[in-house]
This record gives sequence, structure tokens and C-alpha cells, in this order.
Amino acid sequence: MRVAIADDSALFREGLAMLLNAAGVQVIAQAAEPDKILAHIADEPPDVVILDMRMPPTFTNEGLVTAERIRGLHPGVGVLVLSTYADIRYAVRLLGDGRGGTGYLLKDRVEDVGNLLDGLRRIADGRLVVDEEIVAGLLTHRRKAEALYRLTERERAVLREMAEGRSNAGIAVRLHLAAKTVENHVASVFTKLEMPVSGDDNRRVLAVLAWLRSSGGVVPRSP
Repeated sequence: MRVAIADDSALFREGLAMLLNAAGVQVIAQAAEPDKILAHIADEPPDVVILDMRMPPTFTNEGLVTAERIRGLHPGVGVLVLSTYADIRYAVRLLGDGRGGTGYLLKDRVEDVGNLLDGLRRIADGRLVVDEEIVAGLLTHRRKAEALYRLTERERAVLREMAEGRSNAGIAVRLHLAAKTVENHVASVFTKLEMPVSGDDNRRVLAVLAWLRSSGGVVPRSP
């Protein structure tokens, strides 16, 4: 198997290359920046590219952006993104199209060379490889999204008003509802989204966050 590595940490990058070479994997290119690894790939495409999520210049999601570019320019090249943190938003974006040949693992997992090699082989074979911690987060993400679909049209309207910071009284005026009716709708939203019993202000924040994280800021309508 032929692999290329992009990681701004020379210690991590070279250490990973040594581990892979010792395991019989040919590391054909290394780079500290996305553009340099893209240039290497254009000249000599590997089977899989290993990308750090955070690289220059912004140290935010360069690995994700580079993975998307590789997928577009070199669809036959597998991509494995390594991250220190399990970011569900990035996982959804990276894996959302359901195409194979892609992986998203936490850097802690790289310590087990056997698991890493197994993941690289599966990615090279066109399969998906996802860290178990990220899988757990994706399942939670999906449950939240499904819960939003269980809301009625009126409950969605109330949630939209909550997201704009309105109190129950303000929602009642805005939607031309009785205060008690709004209270019932808010309570129903909390129940359907499985919000913990605590101060209403905290639950209002959690409800709005569930909306934002699961739907990109748009409350979904019933299918």
C-alpha cells in the first residue's frame, strides 16, 4: 500500500511514517501543508492520503477541506482524516455523501498500528472507516434530528421563536396564542427533544442548540 501524510507536526508526521514503513506500508510523500500534499498527489497518486484536521494557515478544518478537494480531483484516492477531537459537524460533512474510501479517526487510535493498518486497507478498498467515538456522536446527532421531525407545526413555530430569544409571553403575543397554550407547547418541545429536567432557561438553550446542530438552523418540516 502507498500512503501520503500531511500533518504540520513534524514529530507526529515522521513518527507515523516510521511506524507505517516498519509495517510494510510505503510512505511516498510527506508535507506540513495542504497545498504541498496536493501537489505530491497530482504527480504521484497514493492509495490513501492521511490528513491532519488542523493545519496551516488557519488551523481549523484544513484537513476536511483538503479531503474534499482530493475527493473531487482524485476520486480513486482514499482519504483518512485524523483529529484530536471528535467534531460531529465535520464528520457529517466528510461522510455525508455516503461514498466509500473515506475515514475519520481520532489521533489516539493511531497508537494501535494494527487498527490503523486495518483502517487504511478498508479505505483503500473503498469502504468507510469511522472512529467509535464519532459513531456515538453521529447516532446522537441522528436521534436529535429525528426528534425534531416529531414536533408539530405549532411546536416548530414555538421553537423558532425560542431561537430568537423570546420569552413565553413574547411567543404568545407573536403567535397570537394564550400564555397557557405556549407553556404547553414549550413543555412538549422539551419532552420530545428529551431535555433534562432543570431550569427552563437551561432547557430553552438546549432545545435551540439541538435545532441548530441537527438542522443547520432551519427547523425541519414533517416528511
